Order: sequence, then C-alpha cells, then structure tokens
Amino acid sequence: MKNYRVSRSIKKGVIYIFMIVFGLIAVVPVWILLINATRSTVQINSGLSIFPSVHAFHDFTDPVTGTVTKSNWYALTSRGFQIAQGFRNSLIISVLSTLFNVYFSALTAYAIHIYRFKGRKILWGLIMTLIMLPASLSFIGFYQFMAKLHLTNTYIPLIVPSIAAAGTVLFMKQYLESILSLELIEASRIDGAGEFMIFNKVVLPVIKPAIAAQAIFAFVASWNNFMTPFVLLSKTDMYTLPMLVQMLRGDIYRTEYGGIYLGIAISLVPIIIFYAFMSRFIISGLTMGSVKE
Repeated sequence: MKNYRVSRSIKKGVIYIFMIVFGLIAVVPVWILLINATRSTVQINSGLSIFPSVHAFHDFTDPVTGTVTKSNWYALTSRGFQIAQGFRNSLIISVLSTLFNVYFSALTAYAIHIYRFKGRKILWGLIMTLIMLPASLSFIGFYQFMAKLHLTNTYIPLIVPSIAAAGTVLFMKQYLESILSLELIEASRIDGAGEFMIFNKVVLPVIKPAIAAQAIFAFVASWNNFMTPFVLLSKTDMYTLPMLVQMLRGDIYRTEYGGIYLGIAISLVPIIIFYAFMSRFIISGLTMGSVKE
C-alpha cells in the first residue's frame, strides 16, 4: 500500500512538472511581448528582460512623450498607424465571419446528423476530404476566382467563404451525436414546430458549449489572418489590424521596436476580451437543453 502511494505521488509530481513546463512555454512569449511593449528600442536591443522598464510608467527623459510606454505609443501613432481604423476593419471581418462560420456549420452538421437523404454519406466523405486538403492548395485559384468576380478590395471574400468550414462541421456533428436527443426533436415536431424553429430554438441552446468553443477558434483565426487580406486588399483604408502591424516592419520603422511590440500587444486585446466573454458559455451551457429520462 505504501509503495502504491509513493508511485502515485511520483506520477502526480511528474504530471505537475509537465503542466508547469508547458504552461511556461505558452505564457512566456506573451509575457515577453507585453514587457517589450513597455521598453524602449535601446533597451530591447540591449538584451532580453522579463521585467518592465523602470521608466515604463514614470517620468522619462523625453519631455514630449514622458514615459517609455507613452514614447512607444507616440512612435506607433505618429507614423500613420491608424489603430482605430484597423480595429474597425478587423472587427467587421472577424465578427461576421465567426457568425457565418458557427451558425452554418452547426446547421450543416445538424442536417447531416438528423436527416437520412440520398447522397448523405457522399457529402460527409467530401467534407472529410476537404479537412485533409491544405488551404494553401486552392489559394491561387481562389484569388483568380475573386478577381474575375471583381470582389477584390471588398470584405466579401473574407467573410462569405467562412460558411464552408469543414473542421467546424466535423466538430459540431461529433458533439451532436454525443449530446442531442432525437426524442427532443420528435417532441418539437409533434408540438408543431418547423424545422428551422427546432434548430434555432431547441438545438442551438443544447449545443451552446460547442458553439462557444468554435466561435473562439474562428474569431482568433479570422482576427490573426494576414495572408488572405494581404492578397485581396490593396486599399490602405481597408487594411486589418494584422496588416497595419506588419507595415511597422518596413525600413522606416526598423528601429522602433518598442512601438512594434506595443502595436502587437494592442492587437491581442480583442482576442482576450472575446475569449473571456465566450468561455462562460462553455460552462453555463453544459446543462441547458438536457432531457430528463
């Protein structure tokens, strides 16, 4: 019995060590990013630090900008970095694409799970095939197609294609198979509810945790997406926030590392807020819509 307890304690200790190591691997880069946002370019070039600058929030030698953080902000905003414009453009794209992604993916997964129609297995096999194909494989064809439709320099190709999210459909279908009761659907039909009403009023509350989880992934992917907007958008007033941050790496900004880090740190704020807002639905929705036997 004693040997069993010792062995169990050792296993728990090893697990805790791995958890701490992996946690540090995930947190340290973000922490260094935030720290560098409070340091000047000279301090950043001098070496790595895990502590904020001593002048981050106190008087700095520059009489115009004051603290180091204000100096970085001045370097960021005084050279054409339209942060409000970037936030607006990114929010429009990310919010709409996330809504399209989760709603239509859930609707597709629900249809495949509930209805028995001809070609159902073929459709599901096609979705599985799309998951295995890399997105870069069709990127050139996608751009040529959008150019022929004259949809470049618009947000349509950045929002509408999010409807076809094969990975989200797979996740939603697996979740529906594990939690959705067919008796609940039949009872709703007997009560006279239409199919769309059943989906919107009955099914969506049941799968709220899955929707919240996928919404977080979709929002983060859309917010951080740089390559697709970079290829499709050429008007600077339509640039997303990641594109504006990327512009800071040009020659004119090569010495303003403090401003660059501050711009990247600011771009993370909406992601953190969105995660904090949506994560509560993952827990609160677990018991909603359940059916008592």
